[in-house]
Amino acid sequence: MLLSLDIRDMLLIDRLELDFRPGLNVLTGETGAGKSILLDCLGFVLGWRGRADLVRSGAEQGEVVAEFALSPDHPARAILTESGFGAGDTLLLRRVNGLDGRKTAWINDRRASGEVLRALSEVLVELHGQQDDKGLLNPRNHRAFLDAFAGLEAELTRTRADWAALRKARKAQSEAQAWMDELTAEEEFLRHAVAELDALDPQPDEEAALDSQRRLMQQGERLRQDLARAHQALSGEGAERLIADALRWLEDAAEALEDRLDPPLAALGRVMDDLADATRGIEDAIESVEFSPGALEATEERLFAMRGLARKHGVLADELHSLGDSLRARLALIDGGSDDLTRLADGVAAAEARYDASAAKLTAARAAAAEHLDAAMQAELVPLRMDRAQFTTRLTPADPGPDGRDAVQFVVRTNPGAPAGALDRIASGGELSRFLLALKVCLARGNGGQTMIFDEIDRGVGGATADAVGRRLQALAAGGQVLVVTHSPQVAALGAHHWRVEKRVRGEQTLSQVVPLSADERIEEIARMLAGDSITEAARAAARALLPEGAAPRI
Repeated sequence: MLLSLDIRDMLLIDRLELDFRPGLNVLTGETGAGKSILLDCLGFVLGWRGRADLVRSGAEQGEVVAEFALSPDHPARAILTESGFGAGDTLLLRRVNGLDGRKTAWINDRRASGEVLRALSEVLVELHGQQDDKGLLNPRNHRAFLDAFAGLEAELTRTRADWAALRKARKAQSEAQAWMDELTAEEEFLRHAVAELDALDPQPDEEAALDSQRRLMQQGERLRQDLARAHQALSGEGAERLIADALRWLEDAAEALEDRLDPPLAALGRVMDDLADATRGIEDAIESVEFSPGALEATEERLFAMRGLARKHGVLADELHSLGDSLRARLALIDGGSDDLTRLADGVAAAEARYDASAAKLTAARAAAAEHLDAAMQAELVPLRMDRAQFTTRLTPADPGPDGRDAVQFVVRTNPGAPAGALDRIASGGELSRFLLALKVCLARGNGGQTMIFDEIDRGVGGATADAVGRRLQALAAGGQVLVVTHSPQVAALGAHHWRVEKRVRGEQTLSQVVPLSADERIEEIARMLAGDSITEAARAAARALLPEGAAPRI
């Protein structure tokens, strides 16, 4: 609910402080007095895009402050929390407009963007008028209005969840199919590469072993010659024979020298044993470098084959073994991919069935609600002197989406036999106002704490029709807040609170001001609205008659 509006140096207003109240608040005044200025200023502080020249002539900047009361469950609280602002029981909006056109906004004394203001305005204020192109007249909003009228929150939640699940299932299927298409496109390459790798069967660390063996083979002849010479030098014709001769000679002399030769003889015995070990080791080495004529060629062929295959795949030779495992795994995906695609297709089909069921249930509920809304509208149009008009909620198939697969449009026929069409194309100005008011009355199921504003929605009607308009506005205001800018005395008389907008000349400046009216002043204002500039006693009497009992002083 709008608690107050403080305006400084905006358009024709130098300083204005207004305190609004619950119920029906009416603003009246002569044409051109500045009633629309109040709406311009309110729209400015709410971030609406409008006229740029808002700063009052002679002022450096204009400023508007609006204070709203927030109920515990007001939807503005969620917006404030999401945007990083605290949410108390009251909300203070302030916006400044400089002469250079720069606009600065604050929410509860913290800087805020116009985007956040506009998001808040959607849940704080609802504007209706003959130029209402964002609300009831916009067919894009009609489905949401019908759903709110029918109370389809649970059905919408279910349908949106099923739609999200369907999109997720379709996305998974699409991604899997794209992956399978990619794998299938390289299937021939994969199978050829795996066959090559399987034929070669490279082992981990095999390249290093082959390279070492190849170098050994390449040096084999020279190594065999060196080993043979060493063997000959140590064997029976070499060191072994000489040491044996020395032992024999020393043994012959040992008897004469008693034990003096025992240490040399023992040392030479050990040398003979070590020499035998060395000879056997050389013989083993000679055997290890004995290769068949084709062994070197075979080793080189395998080593070069591994290196060539590694270059082909852009990996190291030691990585060929793991590459084979990876390529075989990709082939396994292709071989098993059809099963995965079948499973995903089944998931999509199940998700489609759930969504179809939810959407069908939503369509049926909307069709039933449309009939109820049409009947309610016909009942509302009768007292508004439009009993010959016909209102129809038209449902047509639409592309599936999170809110179902229905398009909804409100169409009217103003006279029997006339073609039906969109509200703003078929109805005249006065008819349009009454259609909008009747529709708003029917759709009102608690407005979430919004302040509803009707800008001359009663234009073009009078007498009993104007009284019916006023009574419906009064009903809408029960338990909430409605602001009405009106030229109708019947509507003004039904207001719980009444302000008059007037122009005054101060020096060389023309200024607008808003004056709260007492009971006597209300009589004068309503009499002026009835009689014009020349207010008569008859007009005052008529004004008293219009005012509800207790709203006007008795005479």
